[in-house]
Amino acid sequence: MKPTFPAAVPEIPVRDIQAAAAYYQNHFGFTLDWLATDLGLAGISKGQCRLFLADADFRQHYGTAGPVLTWLNLDSNDEVDALYRSWRASEARLLCAPESKPWGLHEFTAADPDGNLFRVFHDFGTAGRAEAG
Repeated sequence: MKPTFPAAVPEIPVRDIQAAAAYYQNHFGFTLDWLATDLGLAGISKGQCRLFLADADFRQHYGTAGPVLTWLNLDSNDEVDALYRSWRASEARLLCAPESKPWGLHEFTAADPDGNLFRVFHDFGTAGRAEAG
């Protein structure tokens, strides 16, 4: 029997848990599910995507540091473009506009105030590579 995995929940390192939670809500459109300032940890979500925001005190035990890069895999080029427009309208920090790359990804990159990156993409090339293979 092959085990199945649930969706991963990345831990995003942030300096200020409350400021980060507000940025993710106001600019990236996430919902604040819970905030434990005493722990330095927050849970946020948007659709099926869940993230933890963790401050330095919370991360100290494991010694994890940032910034980190998280890939968000959307279902179509149109979804990538629509999310870009939404984040641009919210004045999120966008590093580049969506572009279809020669390696088969339609993508753009965004950043949070702590320098963590989100590479938002649709993989339009895998199906073509599989058919050609």
